[in-house]
Amino acid sequence: MVVDIHADIWTDVTVKRSLGERDIIKRYHLDRFKRGNMVGGTFIVWIDPPHDERPKERFEESVKYMFAEIWENQDILKVIYNTEDFYKAVDEGRLAVLLGLEGLSPLGQDIEGLYALYQLGFRQISLTWNEENAFATGARGNNGRGLTQLGKKAVRIIEDLGIILDVSHANDNTFWDIYDMATKPIIASHSNARALCNVPRNLTDEQIKAIGESKGLVGINAFNEFIHVDRDKRNVDYLINHIEHIVNLIGIDHVAFGFDFFEYLEEDTSNSFIQDPYRGTPGIEDISKAPNLINKLKERGFSQEDIEKISYKNYLSLM
Repeated sequence: MVVDIHADIWTDVTVKRSLGERDIIKRYHLDRFKRGNMVGGTFIVWIDPPHDERPKERFEESVKYMFAEIWENQDILKVIYNTEDFYKAVDEGRLAVLLGLEGLSPLGQDIEGLYALYQLGFRQISLTWNEENAFATGARGNNGRGLTQLGKKAVRIIEDLGIILDVSHANDNTFWDIYDMATKPIIASHSNARALCNVPRNLTDEQIKAIGESKGLVGINAFNEFIHVDRDKRNVDYLINHIEHIVNLIGIDHVAFGFDFFEYLEEDTSNSFIQDPYRGTPGIEDISKAPNLINKLKERGFSQEDIEKISYKNYLSLM
């Protein structure tokens, strides 16, 4: 079994449903999920450019279409909140879906909106995407800015509600501000090792160790620009180098898959923030190729128990 702890699938659902289509997951994605032995994960609501100029409205649209998709496809989708829900979904042959939100820009400065997000079912939240907002600073924000006073209050509420706090996309100041005050595990749902690919979206060794100390997770990202700065090294073998590096730093119990696949995004959207027109990574182009990654891990000496931990067990330990 494989879970993806960062899948932007609600973006595709929103785009296609707004054009009058239905059953998006069943028609466009389910076959790849089955071929990849994907049984679920965190399905993310993300405010896609250029709609980040109207985040509240885009969030409302996305949530509307998300719940319509869930309601009309209960035969294949089950929203989950804990490990019992996860295994029940798997036993029933349905996708186990944890609801996630990437960035709090839809809230503006309304911190009480966090309680509404909880009631809507969101159980994994990051404070930012790449932007600066009222709560925190993303990877493309001001390097001198980090977590705001409002953001510090948000961290407390998120922890009190039992929501998983995600630090992927946080800039370095925001990361350390969150780490310094966090009392529960933190995750970086879709980030790699900066030591192997020096881009701001990846984690320094010190940050990776901090996540391990919090008993959290690093989700390995299959996006090619986060694997290596040289295009000819952007492949599944070098992605495994990231896995090995992180495991060597914090152990096998703190690594997961957060693939961040671009198959859920329209080309115009992805073109707004990436440089390489080729979005796939050879050997792990989309979720259907997950078995290839698993086989490569076996070749590199990972045991079956190691692979099960990375594939889904470590993720379940946070619920």
